[in-house]
Amino acid sequence: MRDVPEDAIEERFLAATGPGGQNVNKVATAVQLRVDVFRLGLPPYAYQQLKVLAGSRLTSGGTLVLTARRYRTQEANREDARARLAELLDKAHERQARRVATKPSRAAKARRVDAKKGRSTIKAGRGKVHLD
Repeated sequence: MRDVPEDAIEERFLAATGPGGQNVNKVATAVQLRVDVFRLGLPPYAYQQLKVLAGSRLTSGGTLVLTARRYRTQEANREDARARLAELLDKAHERQARRVATKPSRAAKARRVDAKKGRSTIKAGRGKVHLD
């Protein structure tokens, strides 16, 4: 995992939802990670990418909220939340390849026009037959 300062992460434990019976109702096993994104020191391109990847999980105040409730134990959910945070940060740090704008060559334009003329001839031949 990328170096995330511990003071930027806040953990809350809450009751999970879904099946599990009495265990789910009485034990707070779900983990909610709240990460202050501004304390991570992300470069601008990574911050922009993180905003896109996180979507509604990123608040307007710059807090990333991840909730993990997949497992029955608090510790497993804690590990899952931190792994998901690391994965999100790794994806945010990947740079997009720059697109180089190109123009079609003169020969490519000529081939396109020839193909259009050929299709036009074929379609024109499908009309009604006129007897002259």
